[in-house]
Formats: sequence, C-alpha cells, structure tokens
Amino acid sequence: MTLTDAVTAEADDHFHDECGVFGIFGRADAASFVALGLHALQHRGQDAAGIVTFDGSQFHAERHVGLIGDNFTKASVIARLDGDRAIGHTRYPTTGDTGLRNVQPFFAELESGGLALAHNGNVTNAMTVQRELQRAGAIFSSTSDTETLLHLVAVSPEKDLLSKFIDAVKKLEGAYSFVALSSKKMIGCRDPQGIRPLVLGDLDGSWILASETCALDIMGARYVRDVKPGELVVVTETGITSHFPFEPQKPRFCVFEYVYFARPDSYIEGRNVYEARKQIGVELAKENVVEADIVVPVPDSGVPAAIGYAQEAGLPFELGIIRNHYVGRTFIQPTDAIRHMGVKLKHNANRHYIEGKRVILVDDSIVRGTTSQKIVQMVREAGAKEVHMRIASPPTVSSCYYGVNTPETNKLLASRMSVDEMADFIRVDSLGFLSIDGLYRAVGESARDAEQPQFCDACFTGAYPTRLLDRDGTDNVRQLSILAGGN
Repeated sequence: MTLTDAVTAEADDHFHDECGVFGIFGRADAASFVALGLHALQHRGQDAAGIVTFDGSQFHAERHVGLIGDNFTKASVIARLDGDRAIGHTRYPTTGDTGLRNVQPFFAELESGGLALAHNGNVTNAMTVQRELQRAGAIFSSTSDTETLLHLVAVSPEKDLLSKFIDAVKKLEGAYSFVALSSKKMIGCRDPQGIRPLVLGDLDGSWILASETCALDIMGARYVRDVKPGELVVVTETGITSHFPFEPQKPRFCVFEYVYFARPDSYIEGRNVYEARKQIGVELAKENVVEADIVVPVPDSGVPAAIGYAQEAGLPFELGIIRNHYVGRTFIQPTDAIRHMGVKLKHNANRHYIEGKRVILVDDSIVRGTTSQKIVQMVREAGAKEVHMRIASPPTVSSCYYGVNTPETNKLLASRMSVDEMADFIRVDSLGFLSIDGLYRAVGESARDAEQPQFCDACFTGAYPTRLLDRDGTDNVRQLSILAGGN
C-alpha cells in the first residue's frame, strides 16, 4: 500500500460530492465568468471540468481532467473560448468512468443546430432508455447518463428546439438540474421533485444559472431566486421565460445538501447552509447528552455542527484535530516504514487540547467507518481520557441513486451493524446519531412526514422518491414508446 493508496482509501470512506453547473448569457468574455463560477463550485466535483461557449457563429469547447485552477486560469485557454454566452460543468463521476469522453458539457450538432448540455444529478432510467435508443441505431460516445438527453432531443418528433427539449426531458426519471446552450438560448431545468439545486442570478442584466448561490457571490452577481421544482427557464436576447412542462409533484429536495454537499456560505431553498448545520449540531446535542470536557470537530465538514453542539451543551469548542489541506489524490511514494500513516496524511491530533480530556468528536456522517476508526485511534493516542462520537445526521443505511457517489448498501456500516456494534467497531466510549426528526427540525420542519416526506432522505430511510429502473432492471410500457414520441 502506497501513500497514494492511503489517501484514496480515506477518500473512499466518505460521501463524494456530485457535480456543479453554471451558465451565463449575454456577457462579454462569458468563459471567464463561467470559470469563476465553476471555481466557486469546485467542492461539487474535483475530477474534471469543461466549458462550452457560442460566439455568434460557432461553438467552442474546452474539457480537461483536473481542477478548474489547473486548467481554466490560463489566458490561452480562455482566449479559445470566445463568445457572450457559455455553460460549464465541474465533475465528480457518479455514472460513467473518469475518462475525458465523459467530461461535460456534452455537445452535439443536431438538425436544429448545436446543443451543449451540462447536468448535476443522476437519471435513474438512463440505461433503460439508452438500450432502446441503441437498438434503433443510436451511437453513444460516452458512458454518462447525461448523453441520453441529447439523443432524446435528436429523435424527438417536435418541430422546434424548446419543444424537442421538453419532449425529451419528460422521458427521464430521477434527479437532475440541466443547463443547456444553443445558438439562441440558454435553458435551465430541474426535475419535478427538485431533488438537485439550481438557482437563477443576474449580473448587470446578464442572466446566470448555477448550482449554488456561492457561485453568484464570487462575481458580485445578484441572487434572483431558486429555479422551482419541475420548472424550465429559457433565456434569450429578449429576456427570460418560465415553463412548467411536468405534472406537479411534491418537492423532495435532497436533505443531505444541508448536512454536507453544499458550501456553507450558500443559500439553498431559502435556507443558509451554515446556519442549518449549526442548528443540526444544536439538535444533536439535545438528543445525545454525554458528560465531556470539550467538543472537537472532524474537519472540515464537522465544524459548523460541532459549533452548534458546543453552544447547546455549554462546552468549549476546540480545534482538537488539524487538517492538512494540501494532500491531494497523489503524493510522494513512501518507504515501507511510513506506508501505514493512513489518516494522518490529512489529520493530526492537537495534543495540547486533547490530552487528559473527555472528548466529543462531531462528524457529518459515517460511511464505511474505517476513517472514523483511525481518527478515534489518533485521538486516543494523543492522550484523550474518553472519546465519544456524535454524528450530525441519521445512520446511512442506503445508497444514493440521485447523483451522489456512495458505496453499495452492503458496504455501508450502518446497514449491517447496530449503533452499539458500530461503536465497538470504531472503538469509541459512546456513539450517537441525529434522529431523522431532529434533522428535519434543524432545517425548519417540525418533524418528518412519514406519508409524504418533505425531503429526499433515501440514504437514511430507504424511501426513494422515484423509481429506480436501471437498478431494478425493469423496463415498462412507458419506456417502450420513447422512439414513437410517447410520454
């Protein structure tokens, strides 16, 4: 096992962020603004990024593996992306491999003209639809679910691009926020239940679509509103129009955006993410009382919840674990003597504040549990008298199929162990999770509605808001009518 392997192993023991989308219409040097927006959304995907622009006569595209700052801050790259309208995407793969062929935005020359497409989420019937399209002769150039929409637009019998897009997107199921660009318009669309976020902004008259409000802040743009669940917005040179092509459904926004995915300085569905995470810590402290001396976050995602926990419990908050932010996916090749460093590559105990103390560790979640185990061991080796772990979410018992890369269900610790068994596994003196109702209270609800949940909380409850046709391998009558234009 190399040091690189150790970093990879730790990364595999966490939820991975999804993807970020950004688009701007009617702004000179549009690519530069997209690059800025994607930089603010880098937390949503670190594997690859791309930008597509239109300059009035032709499209331009740049797609690269790696970080925004490594690929899109060079003047020579931006100079190749001429145009006053552009969309971009930053990627963490949830479907498809990590090769360049899966880097978005995708682009295709259709009968109606060029169309670029970027997507955050996961289409849960994409493979089912792809098989039918392939049987009819379609050739896919990627292994991404996003490309399915381009093919559906291409074969739609409708006459104009907007009608084709609506016809195509109505054949998809799952979670999605799409941003698309043609020669004349920019389109944004959320799935009927609004599982994934998408916001609308304005920069001195130029319309912006982005996954989160932090992408607006970086350039001084004004937040206008969230794109509504099931809404499709169209931006042209004459302004913006709104359409609602789907049958209304009860919104089921992803509650884990508040726990972990979104940036703390963003506003999601009208709620400040940082404040929500602090309130999660407050609820966690109310539900999980234990005698202790200090509250220590597992950085960085556990920090806001730990602050809320400490304030509610009346305990000191201390940075008892320090994170090294400069360890990436690759690192020096070590000697055998140091190859077992493991979690210490990214975290180190702050012994001065831990030694002799009863410590409460606050983290956002437990996935496989191996990283938690190593952090607890590190804190004990630093001299902690007791170690209690508190988790700022309910136990994760099910995989996500809506655009978040999670392990298979049987590899999730909570799916195969009780809380007491998990405590023994990670070697803590006690372990406590936030209840599902406590999570709902923290984000402004009195409790979870068991009949019609207010959020998508499938990773905690197994209650998936849509069918999972690709997972279950089930074709149905609706899918069999796709090429005939059926809905």
